Amino acid sequence: MANLPTKASFLHFVLGFFLTLAGFGFIQEAQSLGINYGQVGNNLPPPQKVLELLRSLKLNKARIYDTNPQILTAFANSNVDLIVTVENDMLATLSDPNQALQWVQTRIKPYFPTTKITEIAVGNEVYTGEGTALLAQLVPAMVSIHAALARHGLDRSIKVSTPNNLAVLEESYPPSAGRFRPEVAAIMPQFLRFLAATRAPFWINAYPYFAYEDSPDKIRIDYVLLNPNPGMVDPNTGLHYDNMLYAQVDAVIYAMARLGFGGIEVRVSETGWPSRGDVNEVGATFQNAAVYNRNILRRQQRNEGTPLRPNAGLEIYVFALFNEDMKPGPTSERNYGLFQPDGTMAYNVGLSQLSTTSSTSASTSTSASTSASIFLTSDATKVKIIILHPSNIIHLISSKLDVYNKMFNFILKFYW
Repeated sequence: MANLPTKASFLHFVLGFFLTLAGFGFIQEAQSLGINYGQVGNNLPPPQKVLELLRSLKLNKARIYDTNPQILTAFANSNVDLIVTVENDMLATLSDPNQALQWVQTRIKPYFPTTKITEIAVGNEVYTGEGTALLAQLVPAMVSIHAALARHGLDRSIKVSTPNNLAVLEESYPPSAGRFRPEVAAIMPQFLRFLAATRAPFWINAYPYFAYEDSPDKIRIDYVLLNPNPGMVDPNTGLHYDNMLYAQVDAVIYAMARLGFGGIEVRVSETGWPSRGDVNEVGATFQNAAVYNRNILRRQQRNEGTPLRPNAGLEIYVFALFNEDMKPGPTSERNYGLFQPDGTMAYNVGLSQLSTTSSTSASTSTSASTSASIFLTSDATKVKIIILHPSNIIHLISSKLDVYNKMFNFILKFYW
């Protein structure tokens, strides 16, 4: 005769059953979600503390904007996929194959594979719409770095690409009209040929916030925040878009297809929303930032693709992990972080750790437990799921699951 299930296993089964009925699950890792870890601040925590924060948030992908040896050392044996960056002012130097080989020998090889470097971003936003001086150096530097990786047998483990500013597109609306600017036309075919040959992704820095800031009277706020809204239908394809980010990504895909490169993966190297801004920076608020990034997280947990590629999950790196107080420019530039430099949340987006240093928004309660938690909220329901130590019971707090709670209590009483 088969053994009866233990009380603990039965409880887990019942909890899972009712959570399924309610349309919720336990903490899910967003496998395609990464975070940009900038360092333009004089009050940021040391790399080891940053790694602890990432672990508490269950984030296993990060991007840095250099090859900081302290970070590369701290992230050893962490299993965090790490993208490192060649600074723009190094492109000319690394176009020389010998210099690129030396760079890989000193900046990459000593740390790999203990530190899980997965990609090298060669420059960042080399073209922003205001000059083409660096464009001629981009592809030669990428080719030299890839060849240097190949010399050391690392080319299959580490991809080489570059994050592009959305300004590389001359047209992005509707998405099917996407095409590259004439200014980048000279290098784009060889750049895309390199990506296709090495199976590297096309990275795009996409910020719907900027489009809304420029035209708040013409663009629905819910469309850019990824909230429920009527969206738009591309008149050429009939595809429906319920948010601007996916439309921007598909515009890049169409632009590449126009040049004969329709099979390259597109990933979002940066996207985010500022929580503060100057008077003229429309929409830069805590509320909008929280909604935008929370919706990004939810869609990543569903492994969503874009309308053009619905079955291919879209990899997204949120900008940024911290507010960086030394960044130049308007106030918004210093307020993209999900966290303050002291480790407290700037606002709650659904990634949080319950610790002595964390804080939550006014609408979210705190706990003295050291367990990890995730907050999922909607207009209809608020759910807080806390994963405790295995020796403890899993607690569920819900505002509108009365029927399920009564059924659950009845079953527990009967079983016990």
